[in-house]
Amino acid sequence: MKNLYLNTRFFFALIAVGILYVFAFFFPWMMIVAHMVLLLCFLAAMVDGLLIFNQKNGISAQRILPEKLSNGDENPVKIDIRNNYGFTIHANVIDEIPFQFQKRDFLIKKKIEAGKNNFFQYILEPKERGEYNFGSLNIYVSSPLGLVSKRFSFQKDANLPAYPSFIHLRKYELMALQSEFLLGGIKRIRKLGHTMEFEQIKDYVPGDDIRTINWKATSKTNRLMVNQFQDEKSQRIFMLIDKGRTMKMPFKGLSLLDYSINAAMALSHIILKKGDRAGMMTFSKKTENKVAAENKSGQLRKISEALYNIKTDFFESDFNRLYQDVKYSLNQRSLVLLFTNFETLDGLNRQLKYLRGIAKNHLLVVIFFKNSELQTLIHKNPESTQEIYDEIIAEKFEFEKKLIIQELRKYGIYSVYTLPENLNVDVINKYLEIKARGIL
Repeated sequence: MKNLYLNTRFFFALIAVGILYVFAFFFPWMMIVAHMVLLLCFLAAMVDGLLIFNQKNGISAQRILPEKLSNGDENPVKIDIRNNYGFTIHANVIDEIPFQFQKRDFLIKKKIEAGKNNFFQYILEPKERGEYNFGSLNIYVSSPLGLVSKRFSFQKDANLPAYPSFIHLRKYELMALQSEFLLGGIKRIRKLGHTMEFEQIKDYVPGDDIRTINWKATSKTNRLMVNQFQDEKSQRIFMLIDKGRTMKMPFKGLSLLDYSINAAMALSHIILKKGDRAGMMTFSKKTENKVAAENKSGQLRKISEALYNIKTDFFESDFNRLYQDVKYSLNQRSLVLLFTNFETLDGLNRQLKYLRGIAKNHLLVVIFFKNSELQTLIHKNPESTQEIYDEIIAEKFEFEKKLIIQELRKYGIYSVYTLPENLNVDVINKYLEIKARGIL
């Protein structure tokens, strides 16, 4: 009986009976009608209950989960329900999804014909990494009468890890194979020179650099032949992720740290596809989660495991410690991508000597973020004095960000200044641009 539930249709029927009893107070002859309708309601509920409870395994259901969740992406959860009754049923599906999603009104209604399956899915979008615990899959089944329902429970518990975003990695693969183009549009990169890693000798076509003509091969074949070079491979690309308090700032449900981790995963995928070596570490009061720059099988999985459960520690990041660790850990020139956030020029100046120290031996790219709220204020047409003041203050902060870019450029430090939602594409673009220009 613990799985027996009375539906709202049953209570509406009782309300109708109550109305009949009210009228019977004024018209005594309606008392018999009210008694008969009340008896009919209880008889119908008993018949409905017998129909639903007569078959022990009236339905079978299965929740199909992915192996892991992709943080910040839409993850499909599939449910397959089979109706084993001899009549059409109405099913209310209530899945006990993890508490992190804070969905207290989860309900999916389905109508399933006799002997048929109903296969559907719903979407979950996690906003933080870690463990997600699913409870029971509860399905409340009622017959066409709809007076009572029976609860069926399936798959009591399931634990699922949420990893840094990996769903969209493949959409960048094509760009990893085309070093002359940027994501987000066909844009040819003018090279300052060319790398010296030889690939093949090929026939000359108009537009080839005449300085690459191979005269020995030309004399042998009696037609113009040129040397073709390719981007150097096995270059070391190292990602440094700040997990200090400034990276806790949230935008659209994800923190700056989560955006940085997702971008590091996407960039690592591209780096490995390009034949370079990907490595990373995180830092705050000390450096942690170190992964040496390699291009071995399983390197992407190793980076994913290192980034899986990183949290901000709310400390002020120690760039002095970072400089010392980079100095002793990276003994060869590398492309170093630093994911951090500077809100003011003073904040940059306090750390600038350490950034300059890193840039002496490596090609340093500092990646920091636009404040989307400030961008909204800047591009909003002010209609009041307060809104004018807000716009002026927002423009002041935006101007200070541009001063940060200029200060970094003064010391030969590259930068990426982007909105959090555009981080993946902009970081990959910068990496492809550096590879195309051959400046590493």
